[in-house]
Formats: sequence, structure tokens, C-alpha cells
Amino acid sequence: MKYGFVKVAAATPQIRVADVRQNCKNICRMLADAEKAGAEVVVFPELCVCGYTCGDLFGQDVLLRACLTALRKIAECTEEKHLLAFVGVPFEMNGVLYNCAAAVSGGKVLALIPKRHLPNYAEFYEKRNFQPYIGENTSVAFGGTCVPFGNKILFRCASEPDFTVAAELCEDLWVPAPPSVAHAVAGANIIVNLSASDETAGKAEYRRLLVRAQSAKTVSGYVYADAGDGESTTDMAFSGHNIVCENGEILAESKPFENGILYSEIDVSKLAFERRRINTFYDGADREGYTCIEFKASSQAELTRTFSPLPFVPAEGAALGERSELILSVQTAGLKKRLEHTGAKCAVVGISGGLDSALALLVTVRAFKALCRDAKSIIAVTMPCFGTTQKTLNNSLRLMKELGVTSRRISIAGAVRKHFKDIGHDENVRNAAYENAQARMRTLVLMDIANDVNGLVIGTGDLSELALGWATYNGDHMSMYGVNASVPKTLVKHLIRHEAARLGGRAQKVLEDILATEISPELLPPEDGKIAQKTEELVGPYELHDFYLYYAVRWGFSPAKVFWLARHAFAGRYDDETLKKWLLNFYKRFFSQQFKRSCLPDGVKVGSVSLSPRGDWRMPSDAVVSLWTDELKKL
Repeated sequence: MKYGFVKVAAATPQIRVADVRQNCKNICRMLADAEKAGAEVVVFPELCVCGYTCGDLFGQDVLLRACLTALRKIAECTEEKHLLAFVGVPFEMNGVLYNCAAAVSGGKVLALIPKRHLPNYAEFYEKRNFQPYIGENTSVAFGGTCVPFGNKILFRCASEPDFTVAAELCEDLWVPAPPSVAHAVAGANIIVNLSASDETAGKAEYRRLLVRAQSAKTVSGYVYADAGDGESTTDMAFSGHNIVCENGEILAESKPFENGILYSEIDVSKLAFERRRINTFYDGADREGYTCIEFKASSQAELTRTFSPLPFVPAEGAALGERSELILSVQTAGLKKRLEHTGAKCAVVGISGGLDSALALLVTVRAFKALCRDAKSIIAVTMPCFGTTQKTLNNSLRLMKELGVTSRRISIAGAVRKHFKDIGHDENVRNAAYENAQARMRTLVLMDIANDVNGLVIGTGDLSELALGWATYNGDHMSMYGVNASVPKTLVKHLIRHEAARLGGRAQKVLEDILATEISPELLPPEDGKIAQKTEELVGPYELHDFYLYYAVRWGFSPAKVFWLARHAFAGRYDDETLKKWLLNFYKRFFSQQFKRSCLPDGVKVGSVSLSPRGDWRMPSDAVVSLWTDELKKL
């Protein structure tokens, strides 16, 4: 697939215990179905060729010979298929029987991976029939050739080096130090697990937790294929609980007791980026003793994964409420510490009647409550000027009143006009000087008030504005502590909505009115009493820019890949030209405005993306954007 996506399949066939010939046919049929669906990796359950529950029948030569015959036929089924498959099979070597994962591709058995850890407790007694393999890699004769045999085997796609796979079997995942840890540091981005985990009350949740945790710990894609209907129910039942994870996130999960094929796509280039970013991932990595086997795989399958158009915002419901409360608490803790450390008696906040200043004031009120201080020590200042509308002015005053802070209204129009006269600027020329003089005057007022009352100026600018440079340098760009510095615009709304619901009453109503107001810096005079300067018409929709920011900065995706994902996420809402227009604008602004981010005030990190020059993002202010824009222009 495109841009590093690998289509994977966890397949649970209908089997009959010890009916190897029928099982072989079912496995081959599922392989054909998986190929038609575009799968490049197909994983079957543990010992699926004969059935995990064969018991002492594993000691019968007739069963073992039949399994080898079936394995040859399954391998032959892959001859014209560009995929890598793993099937569970018993295999005898030097008089010892092993529980193995057979890797097949291109009509051949590429390798046999024996199970390292055998459960021999409760309902499991694998050591009665099998032995664990703890030696170094070796080779065995199979089908007239020598086949690698061992635990340390990687499978690397010839056309995509990041597409590297390794296998472990069932109990290997449940032990304190799973083999997949070593596989990952040796280079495997996808781990497959051939499993036969019986179903008991509560076990599915624990299994799910293990798969997610191992995927996160190893920064890998994890494909878990479980035994299902058809295994013996003499003492156990198997539900076919298949799971596909990527770096701790469940991409797909099967319904219990429904045999079939579970599909999803794992982004191996994303995983490779994350491992490079985490510079401790390969610390002390032991890659010795690994055998790397090349295979061929390709797919033209369509992407079935969904991508939220709001990557910074959890889905509606309890998760969103919990996340909102957590972020507000982080912001509050950051400001509380700064107020304590500096000994500031007051906080000074500029209130515009817009989203960002509302959130900053809400956080400041929470911080003062945490410090057991009176909200009257918060000085909230609204500073109407040429672009201020009556609606935003009224909302500023109403919000201050409902939150119980000290309210000040200072018109700056006269001071700005005096400044225009001093510098010889014609007020009728509404250029950058006209706009920015207002923003800088507001900052001057706030700073001087703070000095006068021994207070701190609380910054209101958010992460999205910092990414685009949509702030006046040494104006609203500057403060003494920026509580919103790592909160993107799409999340600001949800935080305000959460706090509004918590406060209730008249405070909730005014906050809801602020949420319904168009985003604007209000630096140009209103038209017929309404906002004339609409930010999203000038720089583009914030939902697009936040999407671009998340994938371009957090994950380092190329412009072409960001655009491709945006087409999926915003299908039916924006056409290609609109997506490309604002993505091109995003890159140009992101590069050209780095100088503003290089001297940001302090501000606490709340999420996975921060542009602080002291934290997550260090970028030269004179970096050239042409590589990124050229790629976009070629699309």
C-alpha cells in the first residue's frame, strides 16, 4: 500500500480436530480470500493445521506426517501470492517435538519459529507433548531444502525495509520478558502472534490489555490471531479473539465466537519515525544472532482505517470529559506553580470576548482556587479599540462578572492614535502597522498593570496560532506565562465547553455565546456592527491546520502523506484543491514564523505536540521550506 501502510489479516479458520486435510483446505481458502482483500501479512492461530487441542495425538506419527504434507500444500498456495503468511504446525527436529509458527511465502516455507515459553499450569499442559526451544538459530531439512529454524528470525520485505516482521506464539506474550521485545529492537516493526487462548470470564479484557501494552512497549504493530470454533470443547472453549494493534492503539478487534478474517492497516513508516524519535529505543540493543529473510509483498488495497479529522480531540463521551478535565488540571498546576514561585500577588489577563482569552481566564480562576486565593486578585482587562464589536465587548464584561474577578475596561483607541501620530502613520492606511499597534498597545497595558500590582501577565495564545505565527510579535505573542501554549484551537473549544457545563448558570450561557462567536483578532473596524476580520478566511480552517500540525510535526509525515490522509479524513467536506491550498499555506507559515516560536514565554505542555524551543521543537528560524512545498506542488 501507499505511504508505509501494510494491510494485515488475523485469520481464524473453521477447523476439525485432527482432520488435517480439511483444515488445510480451509486455510488455503482463507489465504485466497485474504489475498483478494489485499492482505500482505496473514496470521493463523497456533497449531491450526491440526488443532491445538489434539492432546496425546501429537505423539502419533500419522498426525505429524499429515501436518508436514499440509504445510507443503499451504506453502504452494502462496506461490502466486505477494504476501507473507504464518501458520501453526507441530514440527519434529532431532527427535524432539516443537510447537512452531511456519512462515510461508512465494510457494516456500521460509522458516520455522518454535515456541519459546510453554504453559504447563491450570488447563494447559503443553510440556506433556512439546519442548521449549532455547537454542540459537539452526536449520532443518524440509521439502528438499534447508529451512532456518529458531526464535531469532526476521522477515523483511524486499521493497519496503520498514516492513519487517517477527513472530512469537501465545504464551510468549504472557511472560515477563516476551521474545517480541528482542524482535523489536532487532528491527521488527510488526509482531505476529499465533495463539490458542481459551475463553474464560474476564480473560478477553486481560488479553486485550496485554496486546495493547506489548504493542506500545515495542512501538510496533501487533497482529494477534486466536484459535476459535472447531477446537475441542472437552475442557475449554475458544472464541477466536483476534486483535490488531499499532503502538498501543487497537485498530481492529473481532467479535467473540465468530470465526473469520480481521483486517486492518499498520503504518510501518510511522512506527519507524517514532523509534527514531525515542532515542532510548535502541539503547543497549542486542541484535546478535538474528537471521533476516527477504520476502516479496505488495498490495493495491484501499485504506480501511479511519482517521479522525480532530486528532487532538477524543471522541464524544466519557473519554472527552476525562481528557478535558485532565488538561485543565495540567494547565492549572502549571500556573499555580508559577504564581507560587514568583510570589505574584495578582494575575493580569487580557479579555477579548474570544475563545483563547476565555480559556486563559478559566484556568487562572481554577489556579487561584487551588491556591485558596480570592478571585478578586485576578485583574481581567478588556481593551476595546477600532475592531471591537459590541458583542465581544459585552461578552468580555459578562464573563468577568460571572467569574467574580476584578474587571477593568480600558479603551486604547486614543493611545493608539497618539502612537500613530508619533510614528507618522496615517490611520486610513490599514496595514500591518495599523493592526499590530493595537495588539502591542494591549500588551503594554497588561505588562504595566502587572508591574503596578506585583502580578503576572497570563498569555492567551494557543498552539494553532503559534504553528501559523498568527500572533503579533511582542504583542499577544508575549506574556509572563502562557497557559494555552500547547492547546490547539480545536481542543480549546472542548475545554471551554467542559468548564462551562461544570460551572453552569449564567457563566455557562456567556461561555456558550463566546463559543458561537466567529474567531477574529478584531483589528479592523466592524462592518455594520459585525466582525469584519475572520481568521479562518485569512489563514484557513483551524480544523485543517490542526490536522496538518498533528501529522506533519508529531509524526513527521511527508506533505504528500499528510494530504493523502486529509483526503480520507475530510472526504465530502473539502475538495482536493482546498486541502492542498491550506496545506501549502500551513507549511509556508510554519517555516516563516519559526522566529516567533524561538522566543516563546514559558507554558506547560499538555499533549503530544508542543512547539516550545525549550521542549519538543527546535528548528532554525531560517530553514528553507522548498522541499516541502515542491512535493505538494507535484501532486
